[in-house]
Amino acid sequence: MQLEKLFNMQQALDQHIEEKHGLQEEDLFNRKVLALLVELGELANETRCFKFWSVKPSSEKSVVLEEFVDGIHFILSLGIECGFDKLPYSIQTETTTFSVSEQFLFIYEKINNLKNSKNEHDFKTLLEAYLQLGELLGISYQEMEEAYFTKNEVNYQRQQNNY
Repeated sequence: MQLEKLFNMQQALDQHIEEKHGLQEEDLFNRKVLALLVELGELANETRCFKFWSVKPSSEKSVVLEEFVDGIHFILSLGIECGFDKLPYSIQTETTTFSVSEQFLFIYEKINNLKNSKNEHDFKTLLEAYLQLGELLGISYQEMEEAYFTKNEVNYQRQQNNY
C-alpha cells in the first residue's frame, strides 16, 4: 500500500478544506475522531455483520468499499494531525481470529486509545486493525487504494460544489 502517497493526498485535501472553511487555526482532532467513529458505524451498517435478527445480506461490495475508504480518509487525517504522516511505515496485518463484528469493536477501542494518547503506536495499531477489517471484508490493498483515489476526487468536487 502506498501510504506516503495517500498521506500526501490527504494532507492536500485537509489543507484545501481548512482553507476554504477558515479552519487553519482550529484544533480539529476531536471532530475528526467523531467523524471516524460515525464512518465506522456507517460501514458496520452496510456490512450488516451485527444484525443477527435480519436475513437481509450485506450491501454490494462497491457500497461497502466506499464506506470503508471514508474511514481511511479520517484515519490518515488523524495521523497527519498527530504528525505521523512522515514516518516510515511497514504495515503488518496478520490474519485476525476476530469475526467482522469483533474487529469493528476492536477498532472502536483503538480509536479511543488514539484519542487519549495521540501516540504513534496507537495510530499504527489503529491503521493496521482497520486494514485487517478491509481484508475480512474481502477488500484487497489495490481495491482500497483505487477507491481512495476515486473518493479523494469526489471529496474535492464536493468542496467545489459547497457540499
